[in-house]
Amino acid sequence: MILPREIQAWVKSLVLTILLLSAVCSWAEVAIPPLKSHVTDLTATLSTQEVSHLEHKLAAFEKTKGSQFAVLIVPTTQPETIEQYSIRVVETWKLGRENIDDGVLLLIAKKDRTLRIEVGYGLEGVLPDAMAKRIIAEIIVPQFKAGNFTDGIDAGIDAILGLIEGEPLPPQAKRGATHSTNLNGILDNILFIFIGFMVFGRLLQSLLGRFAGASVISIGAGFVGWLLFSSVVAALAIAVIAFFMGLFQSAAGGIYRNGRSSWPNDGYWSGGIGRGSSGGGFGGGGGGFGGGGASGRW
Repeated sequence: MILPREIQAWVKSLVLTILLLSAVCSWAEVAIPPLKSHVTDLTATLSTQEVSHLEHKLAAFEKTKGSQFAVLIVPTTQPETIEQYSIRVVETWKLGRENIDDGVLLLIAKKDRTLRIEVGYGLEGVLPDAMAKRIIAEIIVPQFKAGNFTDGIDAGIDAILGLIEGEPLPPQAKRGATHSTNLNGILDNILFIFIGFMVFGRLLQSLLGRFAGASVISIGAGFVGWLLFSSVVAALAIAVIAFFMGLFQSAAGGIYRNGRSSWPNDGYWSGGIGRGSSGGGFGGGGGGFGGGGASGRW
């Protein structure tokens, strides 16, 4: 006969197991689809005709210019940031020609409402971070906010291809110092700070161990949060978030702005390929990336 105390212990163990499994599942990395064409849409956002139009444009540009430009639309990159997932994609796909590194990736995470332009080493001169940010903020995001995903992607592609061809962007539009713009700027800075802490967290984990490394990063993040917001509550919240992010991330791998990424190669997409992913005959040329580009939200 099972005693009540034994039942309670069993229930507690079951609940703990479920919570641990949920935590593991929530932190599972999104797989990277195989590179089959210039446009890979895993959300069915684009119609077959729209995919064909963009595919033809990018294939023609590669044929005449040599640079490789790919578009990837995924539902989400969570639990990773779009920057983390993006660098894993380009390191796996290797867009651009080897030793020329002239690849570009336009990554869109539809449910997250985030996007990123990832730029290869060889194009960072003609497509610097500031230009990539302008293309996102002034050309793509307004269309996405209006629900015009195809127009936004198409216009963004045209702007990027124009820069590679040597055509400057139009003069920057005057914008009022709105609350929304300022808030987006703050959020962008916070994102980069967290990415920096995650990179240092990996190094500290390898030296001090997982728990100690996460604790050190948590203290540092809380101090930076206090400096930015002058709020103890905000500092504590940032410290707690940084601690759990550091605790659950792997000590191996990382992202480096001026070096090769050491993220593992995920191989093939296990859940099937989306619309626009078929056709074959297209593959990366061995190009390298170091984190150049920009991100945005809509």
